[in-house]
Amino acid sequence: MPLLHDQLDHLVDQMVTKGVRYEDANREFEKRFITHVLSKAEGNLCKAADLLGMHRNTLSRKIAEYRLRRSA
Repeated sequence: MPLLHDQLDHLVDQMVTKGVRYEDANREFEKRFITHVLSKAEGNLCKAADLLGMHRNTLSRKIAEYRLRRSA
């Protein structure tokens, strides 16, 4: 896990250096994380919500908020 930690530290440093605001970084990360999990779950909301550790309704709300596709 140290390699992943180092990569994340480097990414955060790059983003701060480029002036990316926390809210924008957090939003983009969440969108990409959800999109990736939805793809792994083949668009199955229940399965994706379980993998994400959130309620299916919360996931549905986030999908609508970010205008994401259920299946990739």
